[in-house]
Amino acid sequence: MEISTQIKHCTINIAQPRALLHLSFAFFALFWQSTLVDKVRILDERQNINKTDPKVYLIMVNFNVDLEGKTVLVTGAAGFIGSNLVKRLFHTVEEIKVIGLDSITDYYDIKIKYERLNEISALNRDWLFIKGNLADKALIDQIFEEHKPAVVVNLAAQAGVRYSITNPGSYIESNLIGFYNILEACRNNEVEHLVYASSSSVYGSNKKVPYSTDDKVDNPVSLYAATKKSNELMAHAYSKLYNIPSTGLRFFTVYGPAGRPDMAYFGFTNKLVKGETIKIFNYGNCKRDFTYVDDIVEGVVRVMQHAPEKQLGEDGLPVPPYTVYNIGNNQPENLLDFVQILQEELVRSGVLPEDYDFEAHKELVPMQPGDVPVTYADTTPLEQDFGFKPSTPLREGLRMFAEWYKEYQQKS
Repeated sequence: MEISTQIKHCTINIAQPRALLHLSFAFFALFWQSTLVDKVRILDERQNINKTDPKVYLIMVNFNVDLEGKTVLVTGAAGFIGSNLVKRLFHTVEEIKVIGLDSITDYYDIKIKYERLNEISALNRDWLFIKGNLADKALIDQIFEEHKPAVVVNLAAQAGVRYSITNPGSYIESNLIGFYNILEACRNNEVEHLVYASSSSVYGSNKKVPYSTDDKVDNPVSLYAATKKSNELMAHAYSKLYNIPSTGLRFFTVYGPAGRPDMAYFGFTNKLVKGETIKIFNYGNCKRDFTYVDDIVEGVVRVMQHAPEKQLGEDGLPVPPYTVYNIGNNQPENLLDFVQILQEELVRSGVLPEDYDFEAHKELVPMQPGDVPVTYADTTPLEQDFGFKPSTPLREGLRMFAEWYKEYQQKS
């Protein structure tokens, strides 16, 4: 085995002592060649190995983007994932400036968005929030020219599959024109890494599960999915033509405290509290790879620190420094089981009374346009490259949501 600080995709079977010995030599060589910060990171990666897997991954792509002392632009900073990412960066990076951009649309209750921003401001860090539209090219250009972000994390988008059926224009403006503006700004202002949100929706109604980033994704079943697939194609073209390192992240059904009210777990809770009936689609025969927001953010932060390497091909032109990862829990849950756990945790936290009649407030209905029966992430490349996969159990995540919701109820 070649000893290198860029050891990648080295997989061994723990039943092979000689291979394990070589692995140890490579690990210690990598460890002692690293900085103190990297040593901590390497040990953390090593301790997080999945002990139940008969394979051990020493992997670790080279972390070639140092966030210390850098300016990072996070679009969608008032959103669910964006706000949690900003807080995580401030908690873990000693010196960092974060520029947050968000248009604060009324797609859902803006009060939650402002509460998220207030939590960030309360940290008293080097934080600048700009309220503006991603489709405003002049504004995007101005942000890049004035602040020169080294890393860009594009999380701004018009979300929601069903909403895209009745409001397609919003998706074209934000998800296509807005992303084009980001790509153009990255072309004209050199950045170390562009990370952007894609979605599990790009897999459409693929029959093969789990969904792999090697699968074809040419048959979207909603406009939302089509815009996310378009983002990946646009990023690939810009990576090829202008040598912009870019990484797309296909998120799978993100949930957690202070999330999006249009998501099932939050919407169901709101309805149950009001005594209304919740609709369970496809008669409950759906499975979703529910992924806790902290796991999503952990994946984003790790990915931010490794930009795909710039290389030249045999033709002398750039090989696109481009890649895509799934970030999902790798464990799809049946929708009826999900509802059962949710109701148990809502009772436990005191959001709903113990004698609440759930059966009287549930309605099983057919599949809706744009929906798919199952989502299921293959996270092998993420595990191999970063030594990480989401792992928060659904009950634990819903318990944290229910406890947050109880406090939210009391403040409302």
